[in-house]
Amino acid sequence: GNTSEEYLRILRNVPTQTAAAYMRVSNPVNSSKLSLVEKGICEGIKCKSEELVIKKQGLYLIYCHLNFHFPNCSNSPTDLKVELLVNDKVNRQTLFTWCAAETCQEKTFKTLFQLHLTYLNVKDRISVTLNHPKFLNEISLPNENVLGVLRYS
Repeated sequence: GNTSEEYLRILRNVPTQTAAAYMRVSNPVNSSKLSLVEKGICEGIKCKSEELVIKKQGLYLIYCHLNFHFPNCSNSPTDLKVELLVNDKVNRQTLFTWCAAETCQEKTFKTLFQLHLTYLNVKDRISVTLNHPKFLNEISLPNENVLGVLRYS
């Protein structure tokens, strides 16, 4: 099934009085910071176009699930860097090097999932950036690219 939709359904049915956000992300217009699409959950967190803003301090789990599509094989490696930002500063990053090999097919797909547990204050801003946003797969898996935040109570 559609994993993203299943998570969204579960989060909607969890009885909670704490903060949670679960937003689809898409390619940015003129930057490396991904845009948030107004589809999902935004409870106790301010959801803006490119960032989530914390309303209540506490311990938060931030997660980001992204799907990538490399349309053509390349003879040189491509470094793909995903950064979780808090107040525009890198708080967690993942580096994946995609290399073309003898087994390279016409198209290649890759999924990256990042988790980060951190203490956040009121007005802290959370966002995600990519160094190569053109590889974000918005065609075949647009709803599977998400940025989420859960506050522990």
